[in-house]
Amino acid sequence: MQSTFLLYNVYKFILVVRVIKRHFALFVHWLNLEYALSYFALFGIEECFNINVAKLSPIYQTLQKTVHPDKFAHASAQEQLIAVQKSAEINDAYQTLKQPIKRAEYLLVLREFDMPSEQASFQDTQFLMQQMELREMLEDIQHASDIDAAVFNANETLDTEYEKLALSMEKSLNNNSNEGNLLASNDLRKLKFFEKLRIELDLLEDQLFDD
Repeated sequence: MQSTFLLYNVYKFILVVRVIKRHFALFVHWLNLEYALSYFALFGIEECFNINVAKLSPIYQTLQKTVHPDKFAHASAQEQLIAVQKSAEINDAYQTLKQPIKRAEYLLVLREFDMPSEQASFQDTQFLMQQMELREMLEDIQHASDIDAAVFNANETLDTEYEKLALSMEKSLNNNSNEGNLLASNDLRKLKFFEKLRIELDLLEDQLFDD
């Protein structure tokens, strides 16, 4: 009778240990998600805008190898899921850090700076006028007598203005102050506008030269 009681207690103990182990694993997983490393920390680089982009690719490859599916072929379903999620996080980090605009936006998020929505209107009337002029420039291309020259000049104009804004944003981000973050945020929104114009110009160019 006593041995039966002892076996019963041992069985209960094993069940309790299993439950604790399972919930502890879930707790650790939740903790990892709740207090995840920043993309900069994940890649082991300083949290700043000016980074060595060339170093990202080898670090990315190394990180992805640690969560490769082959390493988790015999792991539990939960561990396989965590590995897949970590792989996606590593990929998101790589795509964000290697692209200047995404990197700047992410940096402002880390600094807990509230950026205006893209739908919010600009207070910079000079930039609003510039937007109108640049859109008119794109519209005039298809009616130009020399389309090649018009496309070339449009690309030159967009690239020049883009570089000016990019340098201004970089300087403001490096300042890392409330005022600097505000200026960087405004430049970032303007850069997104220029990116859209670049895409529109590429589409227009394809359309004109395919006809």
